[in-house]
Amino acid sequence: MDTVFIEDLRIDAVIGIYDWERRVRQTLSFDIEMAFDNTVPAAVDDIEKTLNYKDVSKRLIGYVGESSFGLVETLAERCAAIIREEFGVSWVRVKLSKPGAVRGAKAVGVRIERGTRPD
Repeated sequence: MDTVFIEDLRIDAVIGIYDWERRVRQTLSFDIEMAFDNTVPAAVDDIEKTLNYKDVSKRLIGYVGESSFGLVETLAERCAAIIREEFGVSWVRVKLSKPGAVRGAKAVGVRIERGTRPD
C-alpha cells in the first residue's frame, strides 16, 4: 500500500486546559500519513482519482481553526475520524504537535494510528 502524506501542516486553534490557553490561539503542527493505492491515479494521470492532499488539508484547516478542545488527544481523534470517514481512508497516522508548549522541548503532542494498514 502507498502512503499519501501531509507534513508540518500548521493551523492556529484554541487548545489547552489552562485559562490562558483558552484566551489565545496557538499554532499546532500536523503530520499525517494516509494509506492509499496510488496505482489508479498514476495510470490515468487524473487528480480526480487521487486522495487529494489539498482537499484533506483544507478540511482540517477549517475544522481545527474553528475547534476549541482541551486536549490534543481529543483533537487528534476527531481529525483521524474526519480523514477516515470523509475521505474513505482505511488507515491513518496523525501526529499532532504543540510547538513550544514545554520549556526545553521543541514540541510535545501525540501520535495516533487508526484503522488497519493494508499490505
